[in-house]
Amino acid sequence: GQLPTWLQGILLRNGPGMHTIGDTKYNHWFDGLALLHSFTFKNGEVYYRSKYLRSDTYNCNIEANRIVVSEFGTMAYPDPCKNIFSKAFTYLSHTIPEFTDNCLINIMKTGDDFYATSETNFIRKINPQTLETLEKVDYNKYVAVNVATSHPHYDSAGNILNMGTSIVDKGKTKYILFKIPPSVPETEKKKTCFKHMEVVCSIPSRSLLHPSYYHSFGITENYIIFIEQPFKLDIVKMATAYMRGVNWASCLSYHKEDKTWFHFIDKKTKKEVSTKFYTDAMVLFHHINAYEEDGHIVFDIIAYTDNSLYDMFYLKNLKEDFEETNKFTSVPTSKRFVVPLQYDKDAEVGSNLVTIQTTATAVKEKDGSIYCQPEILCQGIELPRINYGYNGKKYTYVYATGVQWSPVPTKIAKFNVHTKEILHWGEDHCWPSEPVFVPSPDAKEEDDGIVLTCVVMSDPKQAPFLLVLDAKTFKELGRATVDVELHMDLHGIFIPEKDLKTETE
Repeated sequence: GQLPTWLQGILLRNGPGMHTIGDTKYNHWFDGLALLHSFTFKNGEVYYRSKYLRSDTYNCNIEANRIVVSEFGTMAYPDPCKNIFSKAFTYLSHTIPEFTDNCLINIMKTGDDFYATSETNFIRKINPQTLETLEKVDYNKYVAVNVATSHPHYDSAGNILNMGTSIVDKGKTKYILFKIPPSVPETEKKKTCFKHMEVVCSIPSRSLLHPSYYHSFGITENYIIFIEQPFKLDIVKMATAYMRGVNWASCLSYHKEDKTWFHFIDKKTKKEVSTKFYTDAMVLFHHINAYEEDGHIVFDIIAYTDNSLYDMFYLKNLKEDFEETNKFTSVPTSKRFVVPLQYDKDAEVGSNLVTIQTTATAVKEKDGSIYCQPEILCQGIELPRINYGYNGKKYTYVYATGVQWSPVPTKIAKFNVHTKEILHWGEDHCWPSEPVFVPSPDAKEEDDGIVLTCVVMSDPKQAPFLLVLDAKTFKELGRATVDVELHMDLHGIFIPEKDLKTETE
C-alpha cells in the first residue's frame, strides 16, 4: 500500500519482552523486561528498530543471569546486587519495598524529552531515535508518591498531570495529583523540570492501609476525575510479602460488597467537589475520555465486574490454546457516567438529577449522597485511544482493540459514542496492539487522520507487520512487514517529526 506523504515521525511502543533469564522465569506476562520498539516514517518509507530498556533491573538480572529484582507478579530472592543483611534490614525498616525500574508500560513526553514509564516511582529517559536508555528519575525525590500511573494527561500548555499514591506518609495514605512543567526557567538551564514538580492537590484514601489501585484517571476542562475503586492494595501484606515469600500482586484484592467512589477536583480552586458521588463495585483500568455539558460531568470508562483480567496473564495460563482456555468471566464494558454538579439542592430523595440526554442516572439518596448508574455504550473493547486534541472535550470516536471472549485482541475497532456504530478491522491469526490515532496536518474533523497498530501473528510462519488504516473509513492504506519476531506490547505514542530534537541538539 501507500503511506500518506505527511506521515513523518516515530511510533514508539513499549511492553514486556523478556520473560526468561538464565534458568529463571517470571510468573506474570506484565513482569517481563521492557522492550522498546519504534517505527520511523520518512518520505513514505518505514524503518523498524527495537532494544531492551537498559534499566538497573535489566542490568542486575543479566549480570546475575537470573531474576534478582522483584516484579509485581514475581518475588526474587535474595538480591546479589546488595548485601543480604542490608536487604533484610531494608525490609524491616521500610513498609514500602524498593521497587523495580523496569519501565514497561508506556512512553511519556516531558517538554522535548521522552520517558519509559510503569507504575512504580521510577521512570527512565530514553532517546526516541536510537532507543538508548538514559538517566533514571525517581518521582519520590520531588513529591511523596510510592506508585504513579502510566497514563498521564497533558494540558494545552504542555504541563503533565499525573496521579500517584502516597502510602502511610506522616500517618496518612493519600492520592496525589502532581504537575510536571514542560520546561525550566531560562535562568535554571542546568536543572530538570522535575525540580519544578508541584502537588496540585491530594485526596485522602478512605482507608489508611487499603488504598485503591488505579491505572488511569480522567480530565475535563475544569475538573480532574479520580475513581476510588474497591480493588485495593493491602499495605500490611505488601510490607511482609518478601518475608512470606509471596508476590505483591497477591496483596491486591477486590471487595465486591464495597462502593466505588467518584472524586472531582476543581482545577482552579484545587478543592474537591463536596457532594459524595458513588456507584456499585467495579474494576477499571482505562478511562476513555470525559467532558462537561450543561452543568454535568460526562465520563466514559471501561469497567469489569471482577478483577480476573490480571490473573489471565499469569504465564502458566498463557498456553498454546490461550484464546480458548482464557475466557472472560467479566467482559470489558464501556460505561458512560453522567454526574450533575449543579442541581436543585431541594430535589426530592429518589429523584434522578441528570437533565441531559442519556440513560445514565444520578439519584439523590437520603443522606445527600448521589448514586450513579451508567449508560452502557458497548462491550468488548479495550486499550482505548482518542484523537487527543479532543481530550477533556465533547467527542465522538474511540479507537480500541476488539476483544471477544478472551483478553487477546483479535480486531481493531472504531466506535462512535453517539450512534453506537462500530467499524472493525480484523484478519485471521492477527493480534493487533493498541491503536494510535495520528491527525492529518489539515484535519477539519475529529477522525481526519490515520490509525497505526502493530500486528503480531498467532501463526509463527507469518510475519508481523505495522498496519496503517484510514481513520475515517477504517480501510487499510498499507502495511509494513517486519522480518523479526514482534512481541505483543502495551502502550505507545506517536511523535511527529517536529517534536524530535535533531541529533546535534
